[in-house]
Amino acid sequence: MTNKEKRSIIEGEKEYNFCDFIYMQYTEILQKSGLTEAQAMIFESLIKEKNIKAGKLAKLLPIKRGLVYKSLEDLVMLGLVEKEEKSGEVAQFRPKHPSLLRELVEKRTMAMKDVEQALQGVLPSMVSQYNLGFGAPGVLFYEGLEGIEKVLEDSLTAKEIIYSYVDVEAVEKSIGDINARYMKKRERLDIYKKLLVPDTPFIRGLYTKEKSLVTEVRAIPESAISFEVTMQIYDGKVSYLTLANDRKLGVIIEDPHIYQMHRYLFEMLYDKAEILAR
Repeated sequence: MTNKEKRSIIEGEKEYNFCDFIYMQYTEILQKSGLTEAQAMIFESLIKEKNIKAGKLAKLLPIKRGLVYKSLEDLVMLGLVEKEEKSGEVAQFRPKHPSLLRELVEKRTMAMKDVEQALQGVLPSMVSQYNLGFGAPGVLFYEGLEGIEKVLEDSLTAKEIIYSYVDVEAVEKSIGDINARYMKKRERLDIYKKLLVPDTPFIRGLYTKEKSLVTEVRAIPESAISFEVTMQIYDGKVSYLTLANDRKLGVIIEDPHIYQMHRYLFEMLYDKAEILAR
């Protein structure tokens, strides 16, 4: 649209004609840079009109007077506009160099990265709460070694005994350091755990040497299949860790029915299992 185009805008009781406006050439890209529409129109107007009073801007632009003043102050706060106040005179506003917009975009990009990281941290919990609120199981997914550690640390909030199936050899091989840190924290918090482990020579050798005041271990017959999975049952939750080399994934499912089923099955199996350490 050019200054010669005649088109009216009605705002309240005011009628504006576009021939009186400053032609908006950069407003759209300025908005994409992070400015509001009003801020963008005002900044562009200042670039083209040099020093200008807020009252004149309110007459030139289809923006309410109050919003003009607020947007100008916001632009001052953003470092894009200077405000000149002389005693007894109406304040004037002067734009700073447009290259400062690049810094605004860079700051906005960094802020969005921070927001993205923060969102990644809370989104699983939000999804879980949403699912629970609509009667579906709350499910949280975590990937990689960092995700596995998060799933383990969630059980450190347990208010009851943790029941756990553990592929100990896979744990030692894949996440030995993470598990060692987890064990120290669990012992410090005095969180008791009952383990069901495969009955192997490695397991028997390990648990005849290592004793823990917060862990009871029982063995079940060794399977020909290496599952490379750990399960924990606690506080209405069931968590899984997959420890295969090609994919490490942690999952927490929060659902009373799934929890009760797994706890019941664990207790039945545990009662029949051979005690290794207590």
